[in-house]
Order: sequence, then C-alpha cells, then structure tokens
Amino acid sequence: MTQLMNPEAFTPGEYIREEIEARGWSQLDLADILGRHPQVVSEIITGKRSITPETAVGLADAFGTSAQLWLNLESAYQLSKVSARQASDSTVSRRARLYEIAPIKDMQRRGWIERPTSVDVLESQVLHFFGIQSLEEEVQFRHAARKSTDYDSITSGQLAWLCRARHLACAVSVTAQFSDQSFQAALSMLAKLKSAIEEIRHVPKVLVEAGIRFLVVEHLPSTKIDGVCFWLDARSPVIAISMRYDRIDWFWHTLMHEMAHVKNKDGLAETTIDTQLVGSDAQPFGEKPEAEKRADAFAVNFLLDQASLHKFIARVHPLYSRVEIIAFARSQAVHPGIVVGQLHQINRDGAKHRSMLERVKHVITASALTDGWGQVVRI
Repeated sequence: MTQLMNPEAFTPGEYIREEIEARGWSQLDLADILGRHPQVVSEIITGKRSITPETAVGLADAFGTSAQLWLNLESAYQLSKVSARQASDSTVSRRARLYEIAPIKDMQRRGWIERPTSVDVLESQVLHFFGIQSLEEEVQFRHAARKSTDYDSITSGQLAWLCRARHLACAVSVTAQFSDQSFQAALSMLAKLKSAIEEIRHVPKVLVEAGIRFLVVEHLPSTKIDGVCFWLDARSPVIAISMRYDRIDWFWHTLMHEMAHVKNKDGLAETTIDTQLVGSDAQPFGEKPEAEKRADAFAVNFLLDQASLHKFIARVHPLYSRVEIIAFARSQAVHPGIVVGQLHQINRDGAKHRSMLERVKHVITASALTDGWGQVVRI
C-alpha cells in the first residue's frame, strides 16, 4: 500500500481512493466487493462518514491490509480535526497551567477566588491572588512555616494558604508598634493564659497590642501546614495558624513556636519552612534545622519548666494518674493537656490521658480573624 506523509491531514477516504485507483476499480466496484450501498462508500471516501470497526474489517480484506490500519487512519483524522479547532484557542493549555500552579477547586470552594465563566477571568484572579504579572513569574513569599512535609519543597496548596494568610493579615489592625519590649510584654501576658481553655480567647488581643498580627486560616486538603510567621515589613510580624489539630497542646506549641520565629526574626530575611508537628508524626528533634530546634526549645520551655517536668517523669513514670497530672499542671499554672502533650512528645507517655487534650478551636476562632469552616473573610 502506498504510504503518505502526515496521515492526519487527510481523510481515510483519500487512501481508499488511492487503493481503488491503483487496482483500476471504481467506487461502485468497491461497493459491490464490500456488499455496501454505493452511497455509503461515497460518503466514506468524501469523509462524510466515519470508518467503523465493521467497515475496517471489510477494507482490510479487500486491500490485503489490517483492520487496525484503517481504524488508526480514522482516529488520526478525527484527532487532527479537533486539534485544528483548538489550534487558535489555548483555553485548555492555559487552564491546565492554572490548575498546575494553584489548587483552583479548593480555592473556589473556600471563596478565595470566584467561579468565572472564562479562562481569562480565572487567570486574572489567580495572578491577582498570588501577586504576579504572568503565569511564568515565581511567587515571592518570605516566611517561616510549620508543616509536616519536606523542608526543601512547597506545594501549590501550601503556597496558596500562605498567600491567603498574607492577604488577610493586611485586614488586621494592631494597636502598637512591634518592638523587643512589646514582645516581652506579650510573653508575660501569654504566660497567664495557659491554665484554662477560656483564657485562650485573649490571645489575639495580647498579640495585636504587641504589634503582632494574628489570624486563623483553615488548612487546605493535603497541605498539612500548621502555622506561619511572616512579615509585612521589618516592623510588622504576622502569625497565622491553621488549627489542623484541634487540641490545646497543639495550639500552644504551634503558637509559641511561631512566637519564637518572631523573636528570632525568622522569615524576615529568607524563607524557612518548618516541618515538625505535635503528635505521632512529629519529625525527630535531631533531624530539624537549627532555627527549628531553637523554636521548639523556646516553645516547650515557655509552656513548662523542663527541669520540673523531668523530675515529675522520674517520680511517676510510667504510672501516671489523672490526679497526679492535674496536680503537676496546677503547680506549673498550665492546663493538664499541655503536660500530656509534652509527655507524649518526650517518650509517648500519657497516651491514656488524651481526653485531657481538650478542643480549643471554638474559643480561638470566636476572638481571632478567622477564614474557614464555612466562614469567608471578604477583603
């Protein structure tokens, strides 16, 4: 059979015409051979009718080829028609690029962007959201964030969460300028709030009075991001948490970990991604970067006097009772859940007392700027 270049540019009928001309047949002859009506053969040759598997078998028998050859020619021709229609319309490729750089459906579901009727509007929204001029431009974001994924990578979902936090932070007003003195004053006030769930409602007020913007942004699916410290400028730190784990120990450790980043000016000069978490999936302390070790040490020491905690462990381990945990927590002026959380981090002790890890999301979201759980902040 004669082979032609670029088969997708021709209808399969062109090849049929070549074959019958080479044999000296007419279209009527081919119709008789195939046992098909002459009009059917004419429509196949002119491209008005597609080659079906049954017709492909007949052509294969008539011309001594394979049926697959004719089906392939038909598929190539149909595909070329679709490609030609889309050649001047980059909608599919543009939309694919948008979905590559951003979790579009999740962002629409959360109300961060709208559900537009055109790819032009969608692209405009995504560019505005990330603060870039084109889809090829890299999103710039300096931050120090706690997440359970690799330090050296950040997913589109995590970047979208961070950008959303940056947008919302601009809507939070502070009542004082941040300074080392205001930071220390905030620590003194926070230390008085560790003993009871209800006291957590005062955290946002304490922070904004120290010049630290604070907000809660529900995490996106599969992002595993817990919190972030970043700076709007050299004097404007921001802390955002996700409440991915609704537990008092998680809340306090994450908050104070981010406070350590504020204290150390992490996220101001360069990007630092944190990967440790409170719980069974926490990264071993020894595997963390130095900045994360410092932040963890700051958090655990602020929440509990570590010398007293280890004396308590030496005295009670492994027979912890609820009464003993509550008594020790009271001596440290902290909620018992903080004690249970640190015991679990040290040697997985206190697991049977996980009921003390009370939920706090309902308290903090009632007093902090919150985006998520059905609530959308319009900015």
